[in-house]
Formats: sequence, structure tokens, C-alpha cells
Amino acid sequence: MSSTAIRSRSAGVSGHLLVALVALAVALSLALVIAPRTLAASGSADFSDENALRDAFRKAFAEYWASGSGDFPASLQHTVDYWFRYHIAKAVIAGLLLIVLAALAVLVWKAFLRAAELGAGISAALATAGTFVSLLALFALLTVMANIQGVAAPFASLLPMLPVGDSGGDLAPTLNQIRQDLAEDRITPALRVMIDDFGRYHAAMAVIAATTGVIAIVASALCWRAFARTTGSDKRTRRTLAVFATLATVLSLAAITIAVVNTATAADSPPALTAFFDGGW
Repeated sequence: MSSTAIRSRSAGVSGHLLVALVALAVALSLALVIAPRTLAASGSADFSDENALRDAFRKAFAEYWASGSGDFPASLQHTVDYWFRYHIAKAVIAGLLLIVLAALAVLVWKAFLRAAELGAGISAALATAGTFVSLLALFALLTVMANIQGVAAPFASLLPMLPVGDSGGDLAPTLNQIRQDLAEDRITPALRVMIDDFGRYHAAMAVIAATTGVIAIVASALCWRAFARTTGSDKRTRRTLAVFATLATVLSLAAITIAVVNTATAADSPPALTAFFDGGW
């Protein structure tokens, strides 16, 4: 039996499970970057890269605004449908990655708590690995949140691809007209769709962030409770619990703040949309 296997067993870690989770995390990380574009593609909407998507959306958006209708023309509908499928694919993959990383983080941190007898070097390596995996899990969580928001409002999610900060270009007359209509409170059917979807975009994040905040509050309470019940002699466990309880508390506060801000924006979206087209969003 190898020394690594002996150390893994001593630390309470299954070597096979550890390798499987790491391999799965790597595979899902690659899929998160590569797969969504392929999974979202269809015969009517297949974009080779982000530049192609941006160009197509800008042209379709100009056509949409010129029509004066609240109904999307076929070119814009195809782009929005593609972006909807793209966000679904990315949210699912990121969700799976989050589950794998969470399981891996639990495994590594449990090994850290049991590794005192294996020496400072092993403990430091496990602490470093646990921190790295935990940060990756946080990134996966943020990715899930952002893509669920994109699923809820794919049209609004595409708006940042507009050149709102560019005073020239082919879209300048369109963007200037939108700014003028917003300033004069002249709500055309097309502008009404934008306002409603922009509000939906922020309402979705409000719900997502509030849900995340509640989960973080529960996690924080459980960690603090476990910290209070841990005997003073088990200093390693107490320190680890205190760190995770603090991080969960910070995450809950950040999530609730995001929820409050997005709720306010969703309740009165025209000023936020105006700020966006003015380049201040």
C-alpha cells in the first residue's frame, strides 16, 4: 500500500472517492466553458463565438426597435432563444459542479480535522486544498445564480451587449431615441417590453439572492451552534467552525443586501433602465 493511501486512510479520506471527485470537478469545469454554446445551438441560431452573438443581437435589436412593435422579429427571437438555452445549459453544469465541489470540500475539511497526527505539512496541504476547493465552490454558486437570472430574463441579459457607451456607430440613433423616450416617459410597445424584462431580470436576482441568504443564515447558525458545543480542547475543530460560521454570516449579509437592492430596482425599473442606457448601470 502506498504512503499516500496510508495517509489518506489515516485522515479518514477514501482515495478512490477523492480521485473520482477531483476528476469529475475537472470534467465539469471544462464542460462549463465548452459545452453551453454547443448545447444551445440550433439550426436557426448557432453562433461561433461571443462576437458573432453580439453582432447578431445588435442587428436584431435595431430591427426590433425600428418595427415599433412589442413582438420580437424572427432574428431577435432566435437570438433570445439561443441565449435562454445557453443559460439553462450553463446553470445545470454549474449546479452539478457546485454539488461536486461541495462534496469535495467537505471531504477535504474532514480530513484536515483528522490530520493532526500526520504532521504540520499534511495539515497545511489539506488546509490549502480545502480553501481552494471552497473558493471554487463559491465561484460555481455565483455562476449558478447569474445563469438562473439569465434564464428568467434572457432578453434583458443580452442588453449589456449593446454599445451604450459609444456615441457613434450604427446603433447610435436607436440608442439616442431610447434615451429620449425614457427621459420623456414616452413608453412605446418595444420600450414597455424592455422595462418589463429589465424588472423581471432584477426580480429574479432578488429571489435568487434571498434564497441564498436564507441558506447561508441556516448554515451560519448550524456552524455557530456546533462551535458552541465543541469542547475547548478541540482547538482545531473550533477554529475551523468559527471560520466557516463567519464566512457564512458574511455571505448571508451580502446576499440579503443584493436581494434588497434588486427588489428596489425591480419595483421601479424605468430609472434603472435609463441609467443603463446612459452608461451608468
